[in-house]
Amino acid sequence: MFTTISGKLTARKIVALAAAGLAAFTAPPLKAQTSTIEEIVVTARKRDESFRDVPVTINVFTENMIQQAGIQKPGDFIALVPNMTLVETQNAGNAFVVVRGVSQARNSEPSVAVLVDGVLETNPAEFNQELFDIKQIEVLKGPQGALYGKSAIGGAIIIRTKDPSDELEGAVKLGYGNGSSVRAQAGISGPMTDTIKFRASVNYYDTDGFIPSTFLGEKADPATDYSGRFRLLGKPNDNFTWDLRLSADRLETQALYFVIPRLDEANPFTSFFTPPNANDVTTPITVNNTGENNRDLWDASLKLDFNLGGGTLTSVSAWNKTREILTGDAYDFRPIPNAVFTAIYGYDLNQSQFLDLESYSQEIRFTSPTQGRFRWIAGAYYVHTDRFISTGNMQDLGNGAFPVYHDPSTNPLNPQRDAGGVLIPGTTFLADSQNNNAWAVFADATFEVTDQFEIDAALRYDEDQRENTTETPPDYLALVQDPTAVTGQVRKHTWSELQPKFTLRYKPVDNVTIYGGWSRGFRSGGFNQTGVGAVARNSVPPVLGVNDLFNAEVADTTEIGVKGQFLDRRLNAGLSIFYTQSTNGYFFVFLPANSTQNLGNLDADYKGAEFEINAHVTDHLDLYGSVGYTDSEITDMEDPAVIGNQAPLVSKTTINLGAQYRQPINEALAITVRADWNKVGETWWEPYNTTSRDPVSLVDLRIGLDADKWSVTAWSKNLTDEIYNQEFSPGGFLFRAVPRRYGVEFMYKF
Repeated sequence: MFTTISGKLTARKIVALAAAGLAAFTAPPLKAQTSTIEEIVVTARKRDESFRDVPVTINVFTENMIQQAGIQKPGDFIALVPNMTLVETQNAGNAFVVVRGVSQARNSEPSVAVLVDGVLETNPAEFNQELFDIKQIEVLKGPQGALYGKSAIGGAIIIRTKDPSDELEGAVKLGYGNGSSVRAQAGISGPMTDTIKFRASVNYYDTDGFIPSTFLGEKADPATDYSGRFRLLGKPNDNFTWDLRLSADRLETQALYFVIPRLDEANPFTSFFTPPNANDVTTPITVNNTGENNRDLWDASLKLDFNLGGGTLTSVSAWNKTREILTGDAYDFRPIPNAVFTAIYGYDLNQSQFLDLESYSQEIRFTSPTQGRFRWIAGAYYVHTDRFISTGNMQDLGNGAFPVYHDPSTNPLNPQRDAGGVLIPGTTFLADSQNNNAWAVFADATFEVTDQFEIDAALRYDEDQRENTTETPPDYLALVQDPTAVTGQVRKHTWSELQPKFTLRYKPVDNVTIYGGWSRGFRSGGFNQTGVGAVARNSVPPVLGVNDLFNAEVADTTEIGVKGQFLDRRLNAGLSIFYTQSTNGYFFVFLPANSTQNLGNLDADYKGAEFEINAHVTDHLDLYGSVGYTDSEITDMEDPAVIGNQAPLVSKTTINLGAQYRQPINEALAITVRADWNKVGETWWEPYNTTSRDPVSLVDLRIGLDADKWSVTAWSKNLTDEIYNQEFSPGGFLFRAVPRRYGVEFMYKF
């Protein structure tokens, strides 16, 4: 059932209204059509190829598609990809991509490799950013580690920003929506000299928020984002090109507005006995701390291409700095008089987490010419990462929650010690620093045996060396109940893996591609914060599978697929079937005793399929749809009771249906109506499958008027105001999803 502010709106009425809207703009029946869907070029194998020829299951969003669908954040395009979901929870840096069952968790390696203009994002906390001035987005499914490395266990997302232009041009976009939301974007591009071109773009977004926080009488999710990007592209001669990219992003928002339902709100201890329910949307957000979540991102890269005649030598150098602080209420996220810790200690707690990360990376590769039946790529990659993380609980005196960075709090408004310097019971502080070095060598070879038959083989070796130093002061470290843990303790571990990939492609006719193959994906393990294993073992009941060290995951995938373009490229369709065996996949556990977020390991199998179709029915009407199915089964874990259950964060089905109708009014103006319906099926959240979220259906609608130089568009996301939880976390934590949003935007090009 769909609901709106004014009352109930059934699915049948929505369809009828959409049909009526389309009919209002329908022209008389058209004769034979001649226009076709645009030819799409992708870079899935690090060279330009036609979308229909590349033997990979891939979804592509071109510049036109991005504008037509109103894609502004990663969640917007992920919602249009079958067997793929995005879980946005807790804070800005926690956005988990789940693809074909392969999931992500807090403080973990990502499930997909993300590349922006050919540069690999080294930190998953920078993924969930505003998308602006984008040329194309490619989503590759299945392990892509042979070319893209240890983070590509579930696939890869390739984002290409718009290239600097040959002529001076620019664009401005302004928008306003509910929640007093304001968006402003601007970009300008053109030549600086005969051999150097530039592109500069900026983005500003501000909102009061959308999700009610009832105790504070405000919205839980206000946000302000300032971001910018600058590119210089130089081509001194036909054999040398350089590309310099700089970007920065400052986000100011809030975090940690969780809900933990109770059977009896007047009795704090009933929260321990309340059955977990991922579908509870009746319990309001009642945090008493506004808190903060500030994230700063800086990126710089330099790409050099040398045409050596026999191929192209490419160098990609990159630097990233990520700094994020979040504060807010602590367990159980209620006002001081009604909180669990108040009942236990006589006072409540709040919390703070700080992440400070810096990385440097270098890739060098050689790519053979695209002509000829034999093509190859070979290269090497290195990345160094310095990472610091601290987590702490402080006494909540009702003055707010204040940031804690490298050292325990000394703020008398936010204390961790009493006036005599004695630790306040329940307060905690943990800190760890990491020094990580990873390197890889890789090669890919493609041989066209005939015009119809192609063999592709790729191999990559990754090695990841990690060194973790315990920075927690001794008196706080004593609280973790691990006698082996000491301040200054250094833990070291190295993970390594070969990632092979074999693919066969057969083209029975020019417009049909049949492909199949086997590939291995790998992502490193890591360190939970010092002493976590002992706390997990001493919990009541004990938490199994969580230790100070979590292992690397390896996933082997077998896949077959077919895709084709028909009716002079007016019809695209594709079907793929996959089977994945995962060893040491991640699952998440929160330990309230020391307020830490931890990872454990389990083995699981994933099998499923996806079907996609889009049709240019007439010159005015496009229809598109997709269905994804993933069935998972846990095959091994430290606690055998979970064997046979569904793996964490897996949504069994995804369905996308949509239509876009464009009707010219005259030679200068046209009106466009676009509707998207997305359904995410039943979703499980943790190994014990104690609760699952019911299917969620969302409707997006856009109606726009455009000319050659300008456009104005009215839009709505979650039009029917579906209220649901974005995440359920072990311990009963619920994180509310964003309700209906709507607004209008204006764009002008010059």
